[in-house]
Amino acid sequence: MRELLGREPQGRFEVVVRDASGDPLVLLNEPLLDDGTPMPTRYWLIGRSVVAAIGRLEAAGGVNQAEADIDPAEIAAAHARYAAERDAHLPTGHAGPRPSGGVGGTRRGVKCLHAHYGYFLAGGDDPVGRWVAERIDAVMR
Repeated sequence: MRELLGREPQGRFEVVVRDASGDPLVLLNEPLLDDGTPMPTRYWLIGRSVVAAIGRLEAAGGVNQAEADIDPAEIAAAHARYAAERDAHLPTGHAGPRPSGGVGGTRRGVKCLHAHYGYFLAGGDDPVGRWVAERIDAVMR
């Protein structure tokens, strides 16, 4: 995992989606890092080729296009679902800082197609992730 992340993991996680060859594709992170720092990104897309492809989609204006194509209320609902799931996994009685925002820590709109696609691949009801899924083949190389 260190090689895929480019650093040592700082919190507990599990691989929840693998690609066709069995390599990790999406990580499920705990809502707090080992030192108690809030971790807003519950689902982390880690597969190198798909991360690069989504980077190309973003570079071509994908974030703005997704926001233009998808009803803002649907995006807001996805953020709320994501935050509720993440927050439900905080330790009982946790009184310290909490993760904030929705998908990838975003408060509204779309910030990162990678985070939305990771959530979608892991089974999340995410219209932005669905939007990416409909376009990913065109940018895979």
